[in-house]
Amino acid sequence: MKYTKFFSAFSVLLISFAVCSCGSKTYSLKDGTFSGEGEGRNGTVEVSVTITGGKVTNAEILNEKETDGIADNAKIQIINQFIEEGNTKNIDVVSGATITSNALLDALDAALAKSKNENPIETSYSDTECDIAIIGAGGAGLTAATEAASKGAKVIVLEKMNFVGGNSNFSTGGINAAYTKEQERLGIKDSKEVFFNDTMKGGKFLNDPDLVHKLVDESAGIIEWLQSPLIGADLSDVGMFGGATNKRIHRPKGGSAIGAHLVPLLHKAALAQGADIRLKNKVIDIIEENGNPCGVRVSYAGGEYTVRAKAIIIATGGFGANPNLVVFYQAALEGFGTTNQRGATGDAFPMVEKFNAELVQMEQIQTHPTVVKGTGIMITEAIRGNGAILVNKAGRRFVNEIETRDIVSAAILKCPEKSAFIIFDQKIRESLKAVEDYAKQGLLTEGNTLREVAEKTQIDAVALEYTIQEYNRFVEQKKDGDFGRNPSSMERPISQGPFYAIEVEPAVHHTMGGLKINTKAEVINKSGQSIPGLFAAGEVTGGIHGANRLGGNAVADYCIFGKIAADSAIEYVKSAQ
Repeated sequence: MKYTKFFSAFSVLLISFAVCSCGSKTYSLKDGTFSGEGEGRNGTVEVSVTITGGKVTNAEILNEKETDGIADNAKIQIINQFIEEGNTKNIDVVSGATITSNALLDALDAALAKSKNENPIETSYSDTECDIAIIGAGGAGLTAATEAASKGAKVIVLEKMNFVGGNSNFSTGGINAAYTKEQERLGIKDSKEVFFNDTMKGGKFLNDPDLVHKLVDESAGIIEWLQSPLIGADLSDVGMFGGATNKRIHRPKGGSAIGAHLVPLLHKAALAQGADIRLKNKVIDIIEENGNPCGVRVSYAGGEYTVRAKAIIIATGGFGANPNLVVFYQAALEGFGTTNQRGATGDAFPMVEKFNAELVQMEQIQTHPTVVKGTGIMITEAIRGNGAILVNKAGRRFVNEIETRDIVSAAILKCPEKSAFIIFDQKIRESLKAVEDYAKQGLLTEGNTLREVAEKTQIDAVALEYTIQEYNRFVEQKKDGDFGRNPSSMERPISQGPFYAIEVEPAVHHTMGGLKINTKAEVINKSGQSIPGLFAAGEVTGGIHGANRLGGNAVADYCIFGKIAADSAIEYVKSAQ
């Protein structure tokens, strides 16, 4: 749905709702119309709130740039409840849209504060100390915080954004692991050796073999850790993903998006274990003493302060939202969109120069092949793993749909329009819960027949019908005669209407390069030595994924090495005492 259409309908709904929603509540609010702002994934969310007779009578979204998956009806739900309640105290964030929900609630609160002549209350911070300071509250930072705090360390997590999770919030696929209890339960045969070989092959053998072995060896254990009462994750669904020989991507039941499931659980667990998580606290420098890191300098709305720490874990993520840095390392990506949230800007790299930290493979930047054209909204490759195909405007397949992301991206860019269409049917839609989120966002072009879908998308209808007929024949034969697709991803023919299409294009997705680490997640300097007390995990590091990251390996990476970084930091702190 286009935002212009939405806001037109939205305003009508608000006006009609305002007439009947005032009730008998009374509030100590000054009459008038007041604006407020909140920071979302892609920028500022601005609202206006109208107070009449001391009561909230209307609210509208004036401006926003959010494309993080929140459905239009979810926005209406929050606004309607706000008008009914007159405040935000009893309004829960909408599942799958945490960042935008919080931004909207913050904006409404800011508008209410103006009506009360109140200034927003800002938390005040002063110089302090801890055992472990973690820079970044994304997936790696939250994992490290949970592990370290659960083992008794005093942990302070510093996050520059006003939300936790970073890019992990938008991870749609799952977590790769081999030789797991879930695979055994489902009768899936896999091995660590095959997982290792798939990862090395996907990375064009530029990966650091020691790091890949560590990733693979710890993968089954991290699934059990995430499923333990400490976290409580559901990873019971195991599917096929690009570049994998076997089904090994673990995700919530029904194929729901992993990020929306895992981030809140890690956040809750970290807080429950006593980690101090500080949002809108940006680390501006790592301070040193006798050449070694000993703390961080932090900037926030109230000024600056210092956190002295015995160990530091860098978990700031990649730099996919920094177009200047992307183009500096990979000029061919100039003008590309990105799936990254705007905080992924590579802040850590200048801060570690004083320690002579080594950067590796910075030029290795991955595009995700299936991003909704012009939006930055990523469509999980699980939909292709469950049977969807890709066609060009001529209605023809042009690639093995579950090849590695670099190969599929390159194939799409060779199409005349530099875009393609994901095609699937009702059965495939029902096999993956993530598709329902796309439907709520209005991303699906639907038709009762393939010809109807073709007419709506201007795909060659005759060719599309023939392509689907051929593909279904391959499914029946369990052999892709055109592109050699893995039969495990061809278990469903595209035959039951309604039928669906989504137009997609490649966009900058993951930066494989970063800080050089060893298997203990210690940051390595240019002399090949570990930097005492400095650790790193997640997308800020380099070497694990080589030239191309396999889908499902990012979550494995940040969970496994986030946990390792915490354990190594605890060991370092104890040895230094």
